[in-house]
Amino acid sequence: MSFDGIFTHAMVDELRYALNNGRVSKVHQPYKNEIILVIRANGKNHKLLLSAHPSYARIQLTEIPYENPSSPPNFCMVMRKHLEGAVLEDIQQVGNDRIIHFTFKSRDELGDVQNMMLIVELMGRHSNLFLVEQDTQRIMDTIKHVPVSQNTYRAVMPGATYVTPPHQDKLNPFETTNSALIEVLENPVDLPLAKKFQQAYQGLGSDTANELVYRSEEQLDKFPEVVHSFIETIRLGKTAPTLTQVKKKTFFTPVPYLSLNGESESYPTLSTLLDHYYHSKAEKDRVQQQGADLIHVVQTELQRNIKKLKKLEKTMAETELADDYRIRGEVLTAYLHELHKGQTEATLANFYDEDRPMTIALNPRSTPSQNAQKYFSKYQKLKNAIIFVTEQIRLTNEEIDYLDSVSTQLELATPKDIAEIKEELIQQGYLKKKTKKKQKRQKASAPDKYVSSDGDSILVGKNNLQNDQLTLKTARKSDIWLHTKNIPGSHVIIQSNDPSETTILEAANIAAYFSKSQLSASVPVDLVEVKKIRKPNGAKPGFVIYEGQRTVFVTPDKALVDKLKV
Repeated sequence: MSFDGIFTHAMVDELRYALNNGRVSKVHQPYKNEIILVIRANGKNHKLLLSAHPSYARIQLTEIPYENPSSPPNFCMVMRKHLEGAVLEDIQQVGNDRIIHFTFKSRDELGDVQNMMLIVELMGRHSNLFLVEQDTQRIMDTIKHVPVSQNTYRAVMPGATYVTPPHQDKLNPFETTNSALIEVLENPVDLPLAKKFQQAYQGLGSDTANELVYRSEEQLDKFPEVVHSFIETIRLGKTAPTLTQVKKKTFFTPVPYLSLNGESESYPTLSTLLDHYYHSKAEKDRVQQQGADLIHVVQTELQRNIKKLKKLEKTMAETELADDYRIRGEVLTAYLHELHKGQTEATLANFYDEDRPMTIALNPRSTPSQNAQKYFSKYQKLKNAIIFVTEQIRLTNEEIDYLDSVSTQLELATPKDIAEIKEELIQQGYLKKKTKKKQKRQKASAPDKYVSSDGDSILVGKNNLQNDQLTLKTARKSDIWLHTKNIPGSHVIIQSNDPSETTILEAANIAAYFSKSQLSASVPVDLVEVKKIRKPNGAKPGFVIYEGQRTVFVTPDKALVDKLKV
């Protein structure tokens, strides 16, 4: 479902009801394309999310927590200057388009009243936010700057005059008449009815157009009545926000769409619907944005170590010839009196296998004794290599396991986890600090908290800094520690020395969910008392060893994990 004009109309009504005459108390820009306005209205603080994201552009109230950058971007600073303390006087949709005007009244540094407009254009990858001086239409700033060289129709830069996007000569479905609808239906253009309707009317997504055709049962005489009834439902605010799962696609709609045949779920408001719909999608995208460099570094190092391991294993296979060189040297030494310089090979009895004589290659320019010594030298070289290569294979495997765990953490991370994973990679030497100034090492943040059905606290580390802190310092010796067996994942602690089987299985489910096997079935999870865990000297962050564990098998259940989350 796209955030079309119909959905925008319903959302504007919802926001107007919740926010009108509210006062802006804070302005945050947690992400590149998104602004959060904290507005105090009706005795409550509301977080208004305005997003110009190329894929997830929208306006809504949100309850999702956001992490703010240490230094606010320039657009955020301009917004704070002009909007903090301002009163939201009105919210208007332009026609049935996805353009929304938020009108604010505030006072400047001299105490003079100034009227500001925050204009949101929801247009896919061209989405943008404009802070505009209402009287002069001068752009104070935009969240995305677009020079004239890239947009000849209008300048999207501070100081320019705001110009609305090119107007489409389409009808507004909220102002339509029967005669206009009949004219669309009788249009001789050879197109499906839904497409005709979509091309003639402003702000109609394909889902909405198809829904109206479906409700009319494709009977032209019923179509005008169906359209008026549907539009009147939206106009009167009789929404029933619905999320519908159709096969592998999810659709959000302001009312249940009869044309969508699948499992549906209702929500109290359009904003809570969008929070549910966008939460995982937007979170994943933000992690990709913020952690792109980290993901690249980890994947590059992981592939380099995998290639290194293959080479080491090949070298190890070659060292299996070591004993063969030793035997050849010993046989040559035993028969030195029968050999002479100039021979290219010698076939001699093998006292390690009397039934199979051994043919040994010789260097004709060397004496028999020198040939024997060369075989002993090759044997000693390979014998030394076995010790070195065995150690290198061990270290490389540890490196691969560690990088695999970080890669898994990045896949499961929320935006707030990225900073800690970055700090860890700096500490481990995979990344260099950009500044020469001395900085304190970042402390691990608090782990995520869950509560089992029986009331026991369950703590979950989301990165290796948290894992080490949680297991080695926070947890009591009598607590129960859980981790997926031989699979990268989070450390999980049950804060109880005698948890019920229900609590153990719920904690195991959480451990399996926050692991590389999140999408697998019957995932093995080890559990053991914390006192039986230890960290070897020099081990990588997050790595521990243990014994005396019990293993349970669970299938990760997202609904259960969400239910237990505090």
